[in-house]
Amino acid sequence: MSNRSTLGAKLIAAPYIVWSVLFIIAPLIFVVYYSFTTVDGSFTLANMAELGKYAPTFLRSIWFGIVATVICLIIAFPLAYFISQKTDKVQRTMVMLVMLPMWMSFLIRTYSWMALLQDTGIINSFLAKLGIDAVHMINTPGAVILGMVYNFLPFMIMPIYSVMAKLDHSMVEACQDLGGNRLTVIRRCIIPMSMPGVVSGITMVFVPSVSTFYISQKLGGGSFDLIGDVIERQFQQSYNYNLGAAISLVLMVLILVSMAVMNRFTEDEEGMVI
Repeated sequence: MSNRSTLGAKLIAAPYIVWSVLFIIAPLIFVVYYSFTTVDGSFTLANMAELGKYAPTFLRSIWFGIVATVICLIIAFPLAYFISQKTDKVQRTMVMLVMLPMWMSFLIRTYSWMALLQDTGIINSFLAKLGIDAVHMINTPGAVILGMVYNFLPFMIMPIYSVMAKLDHSMVEACQDLGGNRLTVIRRCIIPMSMPGVVSGITMVFVPSVSTFYISQKLGGGSFDLIGDVIERQFQQSYNYNLGAAISLVLMVLILVSMAVMNRFTEDEEGMVI
């Protein structure tokens, strides 16, 4: 019976293993290979040495990602807490409203913000009717960060909400019984118990924010590069796959570091560190 169960488990896992090899492991191997080779396939460190000139772009991308992540966290935490305090029916409705923009194409959502933020766009047209001078918003760092926040905010809200919806309310009641006011309950009880969702949300927002390129191209207007723009240009315009792979490898390391931080500080339901 045990042998049959083991064979059944292997058969069930086989499609996932094949999928992982073809679409996860094999691409990673190709990225590493191209990062340390030349066009003719010989080993080289020149691609890595060339990354130094992109240091300002890396720093800009990380800075934009941090700012967008912090803004998402400031918005998402109270919103997730508010949703978690409602009845089940209201929670389902509000979660659907949070996810509703995700049903539209990423491109359409970004183009919509272009129509809003342009110098002759909807917002400035409205300001003109009020007698207010037009505000230049498009092709600015603020527009890019706004696009990041708008597109990735649900990825911050949902992990935090999913944790808050499962909080042990007896712990909250105990904190209240000990004389804690609302602010103390949130600071000493709700925030610590919500940290797994917070860390997951930070990871899910920071990683795509750092690596994005379409938002910066459309809302930034090419005024400045993010690291995703550099990678996209190496593959689509310069056809320098080796340098593009080297830059991608650095981003991959950044993602792995983020995942390591998440696994270090996220606790599972039994309170054991994952």
